Amino acid sequence: MTGIQFVTDEKGRKVAVQIDLKKHGARLEDFWDGLISESRRKEKGIPLEKIKADLIKSGRVRE
Repeated sequence: MTGIQFVTDEKGRKVAVQIDLKKHGARLEDFWDGLISESRRKEKGIPLEKIKADLIKSGRVRE
C-alpha cells in the first residue's frame, strides 16, 4: 500500500509506522477516534439533563 512505511528494529520487527496524511488522513482520524472511544469505554457517563443544566448555569446556552 502506498503512503505507509513501517519502521523496524534491529531484529526486523515492526515498531512504528509512518503514514502519508495527504493520502490516509481520514483513515487515521477514524483509527484515532476508535482508540479514544476504547480508552473511555469504562468511564461513567454524564446524564444529558445535567450537561444542559450546567451549560445554562454557565451562560453558554439559553433555555
